[in-house]
Amino acid sequence: MGTVWVIGAVLHRECHAVGLSFLPSRSFGGGSTIQSMLKETSLAATLRVWRERLTPAQAGLPDRASRQTPGLRREELAELAGLSVDYLVRLEQGRSTAPSGPAVASLATALRLTQAERDHLYVLAGLRPPADQLISDEISPAVMRLLTRLGDVPVSVFAADWRQIWWSQSWAALVGDPSSVAPEDRNFVGACFPVPGGRSRVSGWPVLGDHPGKAKRARVADLRLASAQYPNDPRLMDLLHNLIGGNPEFAEMWRAGVVGNHSQDHMVVQHPVVGDVWVDCDVLTVGDTNLKIVTMTAEADSEDARRIERARQALLSVVGER
Repeated sequence: MGTVWVIGAVLHRECHAVGLSFLPSRSFGGGSTIQSMLKETSLAATLRVWRERLTPAQAGLPDRASRQTPGLRREELAELAGLSVDYLVRLEQGRSTAPSGPAVASLATALRLTQAERDHLYVLAGLRPPADQLISDEISPAVMRLLTRLGDVPVSVFAADWRQIWWSQSWAALVGDPSSVAPEDRNFVGACFPVPGGRSRVSGWPVLGDHPGKAKRARVADLRLASAQYPNDPRLMDLLHNLIGGNPEFAEMWRAGVVGNHSQDHMVVQHPVVGDVWVDCDVLTVGDTNLKIVTMTAEADSEDARRIERARQALLSVVGER
């Protein structure tokens, strides 16, 4: 319950930080309703808002003192985007709702949109955003604050291709410290589906789940989704090439088009010092970056929770001796 509260609090605060808020389920002053507000997120309304917020100076145009409208005029935006004024009017009035990819790209450039805004414009137009993103290993300050608030919970962060990029001291104590493993070998899917000559490893000793088949299908489904989102990412393509060519089980699941969802998995960590530790493993996915936050927890005051703490203290004593 505490973890859920922290996640909700962080998300609520970060939404306000970027100017977002939650819509209450009631009418607003002046007769405005939620339904009418939702209409303001249409392609037509969004184009108008973005045009009106862009100043002539930002667009590289002279700023005439006689302006009576905020932002750019339709004629100016049409010229910058290489579109006819009539077509832009039809877009802003909702009479045309399916612009072509080149038209959307021109509008995004003319409106000086960020990458996130550009992708949103493509979605509003019913198009797939350009696939020019690469998998990110960056952890935002908000996510780091969340991880810090998890305290002594064993937790690790994985990139969209399941490369391990961060872990807590409690994680290292429970499943083994991965710092001695080369970054390119710290891949969870690679460890689940070993290939000849491969060195992928994210745990120092066996970690076994109650439903290994289901968990594996979820990992393959993750990579299938990632391949659609990051088709030009060389690291992901190399991983898929190695897994499809080197592990028959992965290749079979991939060709079968398996899909799966992450669900809580009950696992046993065969710890060499404190013995078997039964934990619940949960996976949380972070926003646009598709980072995976993996936690391992045991019921409070249980023998497994005490073993996790003993493992943590054992690691601290070793670190202290060094």
